[in-house]
Amino acid sequence: MSKAAVLSLILAAGLHAEVLPMTLPQAVAAALKQNPDLTLARLDEEKARQAIRVARDPFSPKLVLGSGLAYSNGFPMSIEGSAPSIVQANATQYLFNRPQNYAVAQARENARTAQIGIAAKQEEVAYRVASLYLDAERAARVGALARKDAESLQTVLEAVQAQVREGRALPLNEKQANLNLARASQVADGLESDQETAETALAAALGLSPQDRVRAASDEPAAPPLPASEEEVTRKALQSSKELRRLESQIAAKGLEVRGEKSARLPRVDLVAQYSVLAKYNNYAEFFQKFQRNNVQIGASFQIPLVAGPGVAAQIAQTETEIARLRAELTATRNRIATDIQQSFRDVKKAETAADVARLDLDVAREQLSVLLSQQQEGRATLRQVEEARVAENAKWIAFYDAQDNSQRARWNLLRLSGDLLASLTPTR
Repeated sequence: MSKAAVLSLILAAGLHAEVLPMTLPQAVAAALKQNPDLTLARLDEEKARQAIRVARDPFSPKLVLGSGLAYSNGFPMSIEGSAPSIVQANATQYLFNRPQNYAVAQARENARTAQIGIAAKQEEVAYRVASLYLDAERAARVGALARKDAESLQTVLEAVQAQVREGRALPLNEKQANLNLARASQVADGLESDQETAETALAAALGLSPQDRVRAASDEPAAPPLPASEEEVTRKALQSSKELRRLESQIAAKGLEVRGEKSARLPRVDLVAQYSVLAKYNNYAEFFQKFQRNNVQIGASFQIPLVAGPGVAAQIAQTETEIARLRAELTATRNRIATDIQQSFRDVKKAETAADVARLDLDVAREQLSVLLSQQQEGRATLRQVEEARVAENAKWIAFYDAQDNSQRARWNLLRLSGDLLASLTPTR
């Protein structure tokens, strides 16, 4: 393939790439519609719902129509339990089967577990999108400051070069200024690459193509509201936790499985019905006193298990062991949720304190820059001092943005643990 053809393909692929500006609620709403993990969870839920129909199927009548044509020489024997016939129809249906009843109930509980799984996956996807959105937002804001740093250091380099030409500075100062500019440009390029990576990852979480990018559209980061007291959040989290509800549903399903295994000792009743049209040429008249072509049989099949064997008891013991494991996991999950909420409140407090300190530090740097600007107008400060102060101010801005980012992440995590994340990100739901 020629270089021109390769270039054409690259340009054609680039034409399909889009940079989509979105707010955080818009990004979450898009992810809830088309996130790949959510799509898989919905398919699992549909499979679980269809399993209910599969479990109920034996209680629906089955009708099979066929033929048992055969040539008879001598006594007309049965073929697969039926006499040779021109047409035969068989009907079957469960009338009383307690193990299958419990299997249906267990399938319903498994479907409820799958529904809980979708709700849990929605919260997981919403939190992941919020985290990726913060990554993209931070990379864009910090990258813009890094570019400003590079511009300021470019001005410093030009000022130092002028001083070197006038003999008022050493060539070493020019080399140092050039090095500072190269470092700032390297940082800016790296942040630009980080922004592209974060925006691409955010687009993938929204179910978009790998060529698309989602850009944070909000000017100011939206700080989520803090929940109420720690005790209230813990109580609410334990009530609404999808993980706890999933474990409780699994325990209920296993309990139905145990009851189904125990009911294997109960009688079973099945509907049996058969209709057949017999042929005259199968020697029936020679061996039977009376021959009738059309025959119907309908009734019930009764089965009473007398000796179930050791396998049933072993299955019951095995299932009860799984229930015990799930109950232990449920207790551990409750304790973990309470501990995580306590730690999350501490993290929020530390992040808020760090954000306040970063804001004060930024205010000092901005005031220092204002003083230098005033001194420059009076001729008491050089352009180099002013631009270096701008670089220092930008560094304080970056620290402030990082502190804001950490504070937001801590708040979103607390909302995730309390079960209020989706309500905060999608208020119109």
